[in-house]
Amino acid sequence: MGAGAAAPGWPDEFVELLVEGGCRVIRYDHRDTGRSTAVPAAEADYDLGDLARDAVAVLDAHGVDRAHVVGMSMGGLIGQLLAVDHADRLRSLTLTHTGALDMGTTDENPAVGPERLTRVIALAEPGATEEAELERRVALWRELHGDALPFDPAEYLRLERRVIAHAGTFLPSTGHIRLASTPLPRGADDLRTATTPTLVVQGGQDPFFPLGHGRHLAGLLPDARLLEIPELGHALPAVVHRRVADAILDHLRRHP
Repeated sequence: MGAGAAAPGWPDEFVELLVEGGCRVIRYDHRDTGRSTAVPAAEADYDLGDLARDAVAVLDAHGVDRAHVVGMSMGGLIGQLLAVDHADRLRSLTLTHTGALDMGTTDENPAVGPERLTRVIALAEPGATEEAELERRVALWRELHGDALPFDPAEYLRLERRVIAHAGTFLPSTGHIRLASTPLPRGADDLRTATTPTLVVQGGQDPFFPLGHGRHLAGLLPDARLLEIPELGHALPAVVHRRVADAILDHLRRHP
């Protein structure tokens, strides 16, 4: 899952579709999220390479030798590091709502207008109470969701109530903020050597990673397929659960 997101960031209803398709699903809290160990943001001395090693440690703890890995947003960057540095632990890789490790893009799809990013940044300040924080998070999801699909605030409110109940606090995780300014440990040349079969899912309404990022990423990886969903933003709403889950399950069946 993405920066600051814990395991429940993967919607239960979406996970259930994967389980119905025959998967054993392991969701986990990144360090500094959910119920994992947390430190003050100023003391968060780690990088994405450490988060990739955390993922390997989770597999070890569950006795899993090789796994089908799905990473969204920052989780997609972690997935790429796994493919480069820990390929022996992967059966397949699915990358959604993310960009390549070199943060490159094609010229065909400029980012969604800067006014949306301005509104996202304006929603960065945490709420002073749980209800205020929930209101802020739903408003943030409204911006990330995009304009092409119907937006259901009740859906995101349910999701965030689960996230808060899981963590035991309404205070958002902040330890990952510094990762945005931390140099990525690998780049385009490393991705060109990655042999893990990969599915890239990219949305046309994503304000952070528009379609050009997905096209660039899929072009770097030697064994990648690209699924474009023009109406999808930087979110995983219920209306696309079946479509995305079916694409992942098909990818897993191609690479058992």
